[in-house]
Amino acid sequence: MTGRASEHNKVLCLGRIYCDIIFTGLRDMPVLGRERFADDVTVVAGGGAYITAAHLASLGRPSALLTRLGTDPLSRGLDPELESSGIDLAFIERSRDAGPQPTVALVKDGERAFVSRRAGTSRPASLEKALAAPDIAHLHIAEFATLKDNPDVIAMARQHGLTISLDPSWDDELIRRDSGFFETCAGIDVFLPNVEEGEALTGETSTDAILSALQKHFPLVVLKRGEHGAVASQGSNSVSAEALPVTVVDTTGAGDAFNAGFLHSWLDTADIERSLAAGIRAGALSVQSPGGAPPRRS
Repeated sequence: MTGRASEHNKVLCLGRIYCDIIFTGLRDMPVLGRERFADDVTVVAGGGAYITAAHLASLGRPSALLTRLGTDPLSRGLDPELESSGIDLAFIERSRDAGPQPTVALVKDGERAFVSRRAGTSRPASLEKALAAPDIAHLHIAEFATLKDNPDVIAMARQHGLTISLDPSWDDELIRRDSGFFETCAGIDVFLPNVEEGEALTGETSTDAILSALQKHFPLVVLKRGEHGAVASQGSNSVSAEALPVTVVDTTGAGDAFNAGFLHSWLDTADIERSLAAGIRAGALSVQSPGGAPPRRS
């Protein structure tokens, strides 16, 4: 392909950026009134929008980050990583009220618990400009909380001919109790929940029942099942893929890495079987090191 078509292939990733402080090698999780010690700590940029964009860039897919970032020392400390990521940073809005946004991740035996803080609004001043950029082909929304804050973003993206994906990202208030979830999500092309989110949204427990319930609302559903792989369902076509046998260091951001692999393939091929395999490979790469993004470029 040549000309404009070949340039119209960038993925725009919308969502908050966090400063991830990841403690690994914990033998026991903390309890009130007691102190625990970890073997190691890593401080990296986090949040689904960044992690997905970084993995897309590492796969050779042009990606852009649409977010707000603080001016505080914690937020500024992420600049070197962002600048070396290969992501287009032109649509990042810097604002004093946008930070700090830390996430503390506690990792034990490959699983983790998080405590995070959100700061300010999630709507970047650059939103309309980013969606109208001529090289953008797809909008990926990295968390339902951001979509709920900006429910008009789907219609705006549609006006510019973009396809749209959503990873709901676990949130007790928004996933378990929000009765307007599916109405807000109307117009999403690719829905990318994990199995826990699927269970919470549908009230079902089996993979087949979860997929059947979600397909009433989304044309393509990709259900991430952790160590059990993933399943994609589109119309009458359903395919599954097993997880790869790798040494798990930290599962933080593995689902967001999976999203990148899946979307990179799907945007080129529309083949859900190939795209599922690509997502599994990206997720497997992510879990082998602390943090969700691929290894930093020199």
